[in-house]
Amino acid sequence: MTPTLAMTGATGFAGGATMRRAVEAGWHVRALTRRPQPERDGVTWIAGALDQPDSLAEMAKGADALMHIAGVVNVPTRAAFEAGNATATANVVEAAREAGVTRFVHVSSLAAREPGLSNYGWSKERAEAVVMASGLDWTIVRPPAVFGPGDTEMLDLFRMARRGIALVPSGRMSAIYVDELARLLVVLAADRVVGIGQIYEPDDGKPTGWSHRSFARAVARAVGRQRLSTLATPALLLRAGGRLDTLVRRGRAKLTPDRARYIAHPDWVATEGKCPPPELWRPELGTDEALAETVRWYRREGWL
Repeated sequence: MTPTLAMTGATGFAGGATMRRAVEAGWHVRALTRRPQPERDGVTWIAGALDQPDSLAEMAKGADALMHIAGVVNVPTRAAFEAGNATATANVVEAAREAGVTRFVHVSSLAAREPGLSNYGWSKERAEAVVMASGLDWTIVRPPAVFGPGDTEMLDLFRMARRGIALVPSGRMSAIYVDELARLLVVLAADRVVGIGQIYEPDDGKPTGWSHRSFARAVARAVGRQRLSTLATPALLLRAGGRLDTLVRRGRAKLTPDRARYIAHPDWVATEGKCPPPELWRPELGTDEALAETVRWYRREGWL
């Protein structure tokens, strides 16, 4: 019998990759969507939203596992972060309970480690608390920086690297290729033992992560640049940029003060010892090849 996976966030970057992986692995996916989607083998689209309990109940109905990926990353107010992350997660948890779905995989963020740093991190930490108190068989995954085909967040870095000069924050980071993250999430959906009650921080396997400068140079190699000039962006300048972008573009601002505080933090490296155990998952594709595949996709699509 084909197992059923209920999913939020399937129309997004990481969620779309995870949905594809799940279907390939033999799951039937019941995926929440705000807008009409093209028909797809192995997928039932459920019209609705995270603040619509009836649609969440329809999504969860008959599922063997529920995966919650959707959330907000860049909204203007603390209340909007709370609604889009913490309250939305509580709604999804309730839908799982009402449908009798016990396996719950929640995609969070490394930002949850620093709830006092940004409204985003605060709301992700609150969402995690909801999941941990749910009574479900939960696993929480905190991805670091995610890159890969379809990503718009790191696209500017690839474009800067192509030009031979890049502005980068100070500090260190971890990274993960989107297909590697998707593979982990699908494995966890089927897991009923190892990952229960665990918080995982997966990455590409690079010990101590990357400096932002060294990651930018890896991106440069992927786009065919052997030399890259990098300029460190001080935290003060990032915060000033966040205020300016908000002033100029208001609700359309991409670099808000909240996001600037998050970006300027010096340590977004996955915690040692929090990677999933190797018998469950380990990264298979090297980061250089994953970056090269990302570049190939960007070029095919005319993004780079």
